[in-house]
Amino acid sequence: MPVKVLARAKTRLSAAAGPHREALALAVAADTVAAALRCDRVQSVIVVTDDPLPAAELAALGAAVVPDEPDAGLNPALVHGAQRSRAIAPHTGVGAISADLPALRPDELARVLDAAARLPVAFVPDAAGVGTTLYTARPGVPFSPAFGGDSRTAHRARGAGELLLDGIDSVRRDVDTLDDLKAALTLGLGPRTTAVAARLPALGDSVGTAG
Repeated sequence: MPVKVLARAKTRLSAAAGPHREALALAVAADTVAAALRCDRVQSVIVVTDDPLPAAELAALGAAVVPDEPDAGLNPALVHGAQRSRAIAPHTGVGAISADLPALRPDELARVLDAAARLPVAFVPDAAGVGTTLYTARPGVPFSPAFGGDSRTAHRARGAGELLLDGIDSVRRDVDTLDDLKAALTLGLGPRTTAVAARLPALGDSVGTAG
């Protein structure tokens, strides 16, 4: 799981989040990590980050944290994390998941991972149908993610199987904009994101009544 340096995270939410932007970015990542760790199909979560604040908080939740040693962009960071994972558990599959899934449900993630395990390489498109929220590779299969931009098309072009299951909205709902956050709110935000979102005037009185 890649986690940006907080100073550069969730910039498209700057207007809505104001002084709470960094706290919101951290809360979203923490809720994503916590949900992933509660999924019984997940053996471990490796966070790739160079920011000491999320590194400490996510490690306290149970994630293994590694620095972004390549420091060459998102996909090299994910490959680095996958290499560390395979060094620890070479006979298990690996996956890259977005760090901005604050409504993530462990049972929905489990359904996705069960489906992914039947394919050499698989991915889940985001709710907008343009990006990707999850990319997986079975043991021994090259791990070659193409996150960023129109990654749905890129992953299809690389032969990854697209997972379009019913009832996995929380796995597809990443949050980059205020509208994304509102949509995630209707699914039910994790507790840390809920606490920060409640301080955002743009959400009015909706926090705590949705989901």
